[in-house]
Amino acid sequence: MKVTIEELEAYLLDHYSNGGIDQSLFMKLVEEIGEVAEVLNKKAGRKSSTNEDLRAQLGNELADVIHYAVAIAALNGLDMNEIVIEKDKAASVKYNHRMNLEQFVIDMRNKG
Repeated sequence: MKVTIEELEAYLLDHYSNGGIDQSLFMKLVEEIGEVAEVLNKKAGRKSSTNEDLRAQLGNELADVIHYAVAIAALNGLDMNEIVIEKDKAASVKYNHRMNLEQFVIDMRNKG
């Protein structure tokens, strides 16, 4: 199953609308980013690791980062789909990319 950004935003808004506080969600986001850093340090050999599935751990921690970031956006009425596309367009111009995200998605959908 695939989930769109809009669906995730709606789900998290529903989940947190009766008590999701931006500051507490932000603190959870920061905590999860620290956990991503810890896994990456283990993968790079800067921290010891004992027979851990670092790939699975990294995926789980990144999912948590996405969860809290999108929850904060949803509680603040931000359309992250639109924001990501527009921010990528500006970055594509600034950094002279050959293609922006919107065109990439259009091309992929036309191939399929």
